[in-house]
Amino acid sequence: MIVMDFETPHGAARAQVHPVAGARGALILGHGAGGGVEAPDLAAATRAAHMVGVSVALVEQPYRVAGRRSPPRAPTLDAAWISVIEQLAAKKLAGLALAVGGRSSGARVACRTAGATGALGVLCLAFPLVSPSGVSRQDELDATGVPTLVVQGASDRFGMPESTDTRSVVVVKGDHGLKSDLPGIGVAVAGWLRQVLSL
Repeated sequence: MIVMDFETPHGAARAQVHPVAGARGALILGHGAGGGVEAPDLAAATRAAHMVGVSVALVEQPYRVAGRRSPPRAPTLDAAWISVIEQLAAKKLAGLALAVGGRSSGARVACRTAGATGALGVLCLAFPLVSPSGVSRQDELDATGVPTLVVQGASDRFGMPESTDTRSVVVVKGDHGLKSDLPGIGVAVAGWLRQVLSL
């Protein structure tokens, strides 16, 4: 693992880069609102990516690097994320076909910025379809413009997205934490990466 620090418009971000020799693509993932990059589902996705020859970067938003638990507003998150991806794509992950994603809040960021990052696909782990106040985030999920995989716990309290022509939804055992079926997550992610990155 290589730890890299990046300056962004909203403070210092950090990425844990997990490279594989002869990588055929790259997957960049963000964390949830109140958690870090050590989440079990992010680890499962990292292992799955390595199995198919894809390097992984796990990105910590500036607010987490600064020790804060509450995320800022969406435009701030999005701008920092785009900045880190641009720097990774120019340096450590240069020349690799790129997919992006994250868990929960990180999945939302990846969906909103898919076009700006030039990603070939978006991986959503535990996408929070409905906010705690009941507001739908369907528009974010619909706007990726690229093939999207949603891995959702069967009992996720934030709702269940639907599959479309460009969006696959894989339902696994468990809730929003996605801790109950890590092998199932791995199988879904590995198969999707092979398709979206043409591996």
